[in-house]
Amino acid sequence: MRASWPFIVVMGAFNLSAALLLAPLYEGIMRKLRARLHSRTGPPVAQPYLDLLKLLGKEDLRTARGAFYAGAPALATGSVLLLALLVPLGAPAPLGFAGDIVVVIYVAAMSAVLLMLTAFASGSPYAAVGSSREMMMLLSVEPVMVVALVVGALKAGTLATGGIVAWQLAHGPTISMVVAGIAFLLALQAQAGKLPFDIAEAEQEIMGGPLIEQSGPRLALFKWALWMKQFILAVLLVEVFCPWPHTGFVAVNVLATLAKALVVLLLVAVVDVVSPRLRVDQAMAYYLRVAFSTLAALAFAVIGM
Repeated sequence: MRASWPFIVVMGAFNLSAALLLAPLYEGIMRKLRARLHSRTGPPVAQPYLDLLKLLGKEDLRTARGAFYAGAPALATGSVLLLALLVPLGAPAPLGFAGDIVVVIYVAAMSAVLLMLTAFASGSPYAAVGSSREMMMLLSVEPVMVVALVVGALKAGTLATGGIVAWQLAHGPTISMVVAGIAFLLALQAQAGKLPFDIAEAEQEIMGGPLIEQSGPRLALFKWALWMKQFILAVLLVEVFCPWPHTGFVAVNVLATLAKALVVLLLVAVVDVVSPRLRVDQAMAYYLRVAFSTLAALAFAVIGM
């Protein structure tokens, strides 16, 4: 049933605010954890906010012209904010009636595609190499996320994200959903651009890759979009594959979801610290094996497990 307009407005404002304001905070906490694991003091938790403010105040320097190149950072940020409206955050997604998991998958890929196109348009060979790597990683990781979500849709009998969450709450964990959730978690490591899958940026090799020619407000918007995307995908993971506990109080559900998403991202940060960077062929081979695990989850779902 379609939600009322007051609910859509209130929850939409909340989801957007959470994505905009909490994503840098979670990134700051992840940086602090990485520093502690390296036996360093590290930057303050608020450092991502300071980075954004500094970049937004700098001059907008561009290496290419054209309307698309000028507007790509804003489009990337807007696509991630749209994703925030399609993902439940302790409550039904504000725009859940407007798109199912198919729409979620397409919108989630938009920011990466926009970043790749912007990198190719910049004219930098380093950006082009980084963009090519980003494309290969996207083609390796997206099928894993798609099949993992399809497992949930098959179990629930619906493509609606809210319907999948409701089915999980009613039936509890199953073998197929557990395996699919683990595969989604493994895919999140690459979606967040963390080691061992930060192949597209690889500062020691290609000096930042797709972002090398971005500066000032443009770089701020791209970084903000990347932080928000990792936050939203972590929320999607815990909502679809681990929605418990769910109470009758929306505020409690929201806080529980945010706490679980933070735990997921802290796990991503730990893997980032202890893992060396993989080569592109190694990463693609790794996700090919993960894809087989999602197919196993799909087979379990078909037989009702």
